[in-house]
Amino acid sequence: MVAPAIEAERLSKHYGEAIAVDGISFAIPAGSITGLLGGNGAGKTTTIGMIMGLVAPTEGRVTVLGANMAHEAYRVLHRMNFESPYVDLPHRLTVRQNLVVFGMLYGVADVRGRIERLVRELDLGEFIDRASGKLSAGQKTRVALAKALINEPEILVLDEPTASLDPDTADWIRGHLERYRSGQKATILLASHNMNEVERLCDRVIMMKRGHIVDDDAPAHLIARYGRHTLEEVFLDVARGRREPAPALQQETAS
Repeated sequence: MVAPAIEAERLSKHYGEAIAVDGISFAIPAGSITGLLGGNGAGKTTTIGMIMGLVAPTEGRVTVLGANMAHEAYRVLHRMNFESPYVDLPHRLTVRQNLVVFGMLYGVADVRGRIERLVRELDLGEFIDRASGKLSAGQKTRVALAKALINEPEILVLDEPTASLDPDTADWIRGHLERYRSGQKATILLASHNMNEVERLCDRVIMMKRGHIVDDDAPAHLIARYGRHTLEEVFLDVARGRREPAPALQQETAS
């Protein structure tokens, strides 16, 4: 039996009396794209922090590529990467300089060769030697994706990868992620509030609310279970507590 790429076992995180994540468990197969959904305060960011080894669990554990991330993150961090448009690269460095720094940090053998491939794949040539602080939103997103792919990660964690982008650029980014997953057999964990994006990209969706997992299934199955037409309608039902899945299906999911 093949071990999951990412596995959480009774994972919890408490901040004093506040419980951010409360005993969640899931396993993500290698080569899949999984959506992690939930409203503000659902526990997504804390869960991602524990998966990346940045936040120590209060209870339980999270394992990535066989490593316990609370104690052994050093074993696998070079095989992972993270992308978010909310994390800026140093503004005074050029795009190329930033990518060289991150390539060296991740131990990429041929950093300059890898950058040249990314320039071609992500169409960075026009601004590769421009200061990162002088880029447009769309350009910054492409650079953030290049940073996330610099080490050709087996595990790619994405937080709102197409936030604030125009539809054409957002579609281009999604297409590249699909090609990367297919070509590299990579595992992608996607946190997003764009339900159309999640429906397009994700094999499976984990829905969180107040630190708990409230549902976990393929997007099409969730839509059918809640009697809705889109994943956004399902998300709103769960977030507002307006509707529960049919009792028989609830029991099936729990088992």
